[in-house]
Amino acid sequence: MEAIIKKILVSPEGKTLEFKRDLSSLKQIMKTIISFANTAGGLLIIGMEDNGEIKGIDDPLQAEEQLTSSIADSISPIIMPDIEILTVQGKTLLCIRVAHWIGPFYLKKEGKEQGVYIRLGSSTRQAGPEFIEEMQRQHKNKSFDQLPCSPHGITTLDISSIQKVLGNAERTINEQQLLSLNILTPFAGTNAVTHGGLILFGKPETRQMVLPDARVSCARFRDTSKADFIDTLDMECSILDVIEQVPLFIRRNTRLYPKIVGMKRNDIPAYPVFAIREILINALAHCDYSLTGMHVMVAIFSDRLEIQNPGLLPFGMTLNHFKAGISRIRNRVIARIFKELGLMEEWGSGYKRVIDFCKENGYPFPDWQEMGPTMRVTIYPHPDAEELSPPVTPPVKKILSVCKNTAGRKKLQEKLSIKNKKYFRDFYLKPALEQGYLEMTIPDKPNSPLQKYRLTALGRKCLT
Repeated sequence: MEAIIKKILVSPEGKTLEFKRDLSSLKQIMKTIISFANTAGGLLIIGMEDNGEIKGIDDPLQAEEQLTSSIADSISPIIMPDIEILTVQGKTLLCIRVAHWIGPFYLKKEGKEQGVYIRLGSSTRQAGPEFIEEMQRQHKNKSFDQLPCSPHGITTLDISSIQKVLGNAERTINEQQLLSLNILTPFAGTNAVTHGGLILFGKPETRQMVLPDARVSCARFRDTSKADFIDTLDMECSILDVIEQVPLFIRRNTRLYPKIVGMKRNDIPAYPVFAIREILINALAHCDYSLTGMHVMVAIFSDRLEIQNPGLLPFGMTLNHFKAGISRIRNRVIARIFKELGLMEEWGSGYKRVIDFCKENGYPFPDWQEMGPTMRVTIYPHPDAEELSPPVTPPVKKILSVCKNTAGRKKLQEKLSIKNKKYFRDFYLKPALEQGYLEMTIPDKPNSPLQKYRLTALGRKCLT
C-alpha cells in the first residue's frame, strides 16, 4: 500500500485526487468529499504541502475522529468513506477514499439546492441545477432523452423521416413501435414525444424551439487559434444528418496527401476519417442535451481538429474507465437508435477501435480531455501531411494570377472573363479563400459591398 501511495503522491491533483495540508479548512474538505461522491469517487490525502512536500499530521487519531465527526454532522445523505492512517517517509498521512454513490450529496448548512458540489478537473465547484437534475435522473434510472417533451406529441415528429430511417417496404412504423423505441412515451393520458425523439426525428421548427442547442457548429480557422475564420457551417438538422454532413465539411476544409506504395500512389486523408466518425458519433450519443447555451462543436485548425460536446463523463466514470472499455450510456433513446442503425455498439469498444485504426495507419493517437463541463477530443494530422500545402486547382491558380493587387469580386470576375457570378464564387473565389490563398480586406463583414480580396503569404508563395 505504501508503494502505491508514494506513486500517488507524485501525481498531479485531478478529478479523483486532492491533497490538503491539514484540517484547518474543514468546510472545504467536506466540499471535496461531497464532490468526489457525486462525480466519480476520489482520494483525499491530508498532510501534504502545496509544493508536494510530505508534511504529515501530528495527532492522526484525533484528526481521524475530528474528520469522522465532521462528515457525520455536515453531509447528507449519510456518507461513509474509508479513512486510513499511513506512514510514508516517517510522516503520518490521513487518506480518505471516497467511492461514487448515486446522489446528490450536499452540505446540510447550505441545503439541497446550494450545497451540492461536483468535481470539474482538479477543482471543486458548486453544482448548477442542470447537474443536480442529472443526478436525480440517475437515481431514478432515467436519462434526459427518455423524458417526455409535453405538450408535444406525434404530430411534431417527421414520420416520413422515421419511415425512411427505421422502416422498409415490409415494415411500416406505427405509434406502438415509436413507443417501444421510446421515441414516444405515455404522459398525462396521451403519448408525448421524448427529448430523444425530438432530437432525432423532430420537425425542425419544434426542435429549434424546444431544444435550440441540439445542433452542431463547424468552423475552419486559418491558424492555431480562433481569431480568423475561413469557413463556417451551423447545422440545425437532425443529428442523424449531422453524421453525414460533418465529414463533408471536414473533407472540403482539409487535404489529401500523396503516399507512394511500390509503384502505386494513394491519396491519404490528413485526418483519420474512420476515427473522426467514431468520435463524432460518440459525441452526439453522449452529449448532455440538458445543458443550455452549449452545443457540439467541430473546429479545424492549421495543426489539429477538435470535436467538443457538452457534458461531463457520466457520473461515476473517469477517463481511465472510458479507455478501459467501461460503457455507461447517457442518452438511452439516441444510443438505441444508433445501435439499430449500426452506428455504434454498447460495449465500450469505440476508444479501442479508434486507437487501433490510428496505430495501423500511422496517425497520432487522439487526445481526450474533460474541459470543465465539456468533453473535447483533439485529433492530429498524419505526420506526412503536416508540411503539405493544400492542393492548388487550376481555377485557384487563375484567380491568384489576376489578384496580384487588391481587387473586388466584380473586378476579378471581369479579369477572368467569367460571366456567371455563382460559378465564379463556387469554383474560383471560395476555394481560394478556404485554402488560405486569398483573404478578405473586411473579414468581419464578408458581404460588404466594399469587400475586396488580396493574396495571403501562402498565395504569394504559390505564385513564385
